Amino acid sequence: MDILNSTLGNGFLLVSILDDSGAPELLCATIMAMYFLALTSNGLLLLVITMDTRLHVPMYLLLGQLSLMDLILTSVITPKAVMNFLLRDNTISFGGCALQIFLELVLGSAEDLLLAFMAYDRYVAICQPLNYTTLMSSRVCWLMVATSWILASMSALGYTTYTMQYSFCKSRQIRHWFCEIPPLLKLACADTSRYELMVYLMGVIVLLLPLTAILASYTLILFTVLNMPSNEGRKKALVTCSSHLTVVGMWYGGASFMYVLPSSFHSPKQDNISSVFYTIVTPVLNPLIYSLRNKEVTGAVKRVLGKHLLSACSKC
Repeated sequence: MDILNSTLGNGFLLVSILDDSGAPELLCATIMAMYFLALTSNGLLLLVITMDTRLHVPMYLLLGQLSLMDLILTSVITPKAVMNFLLRDNTISFGGCALQIFLELVLGSAEDLLLAFMAYDRYVAICQPLNYTTLMSSRVCWLMVATSWILASMSALGYTTYTMQYSFCKSRQIRHWFCEIPPLLKLACADTSRYELMVYLMGVIVLLLPLTAILASYTLILFTVLNMPSNEGRKKALVTCSSHLTVVGMWYGGASFMYVLPSSFHSPKQDNISSVFYTIVTPVLNPLIYSLRNKEVTGAVKRVLGKHLLSACSKC
């Protein structure tokens, strides 16, 4: 134990899904390809929303924030895990571990709130269209964005500080894709049962409250859509809302598996798979779901790319 501690210093060993896989090289190549796809798709969506003034409305401003959160989240975790595998060095410093926990909690909690605000935006647009400019003004939209980031940062700071004050005297081997509170607490010297219960209860609240608001919003939307006289309007509303619900299902499915389902019901290997799903698979799929099923976004992509191509050709 002393030899291990002196070798690691104040750091940890991350044993990710790549180390437990039967074909690690193939899995690593797949993860790298998905990471670059996440960077490209989210980056392009952010660029288009920023540059096309037609998309400077609350729905797309919130969507841009979602892409930003996904972009940062996957970049905080994936490159470190891939480099650890390629360099055959699974160590992560104490500070690096604390930073991963903090950023993952900030981005995860902020995305929980943002998805609820996006559901509210769709509720107002479909159920209260005459009041949309008042209830979802630019000021209200940016207040929603600020609230997501500020509340998430405050919560993450408290959890990270309290978690990292424990002494870790066991193997220091974290069987997980990245540093996260539940697997890290298994290495603590002290009794963490009360804190684990608090983390569990708060995880349930943080996940289920926004999810309840989302389900309530879409229940009201569904009743309104079914009563629409226009088939075209009904179809457009259902397509937009189905995209959002798909994203919600993917995000909350993985996060709930990790933080809501009691630890006795899932193994470290299952946790590894779940964490990969919501830290890289979801960021890859989110912009593809929104852009491929949204004519306004695909039109904006064509306009922005066409403008840049024409500019490049004129210089040639």
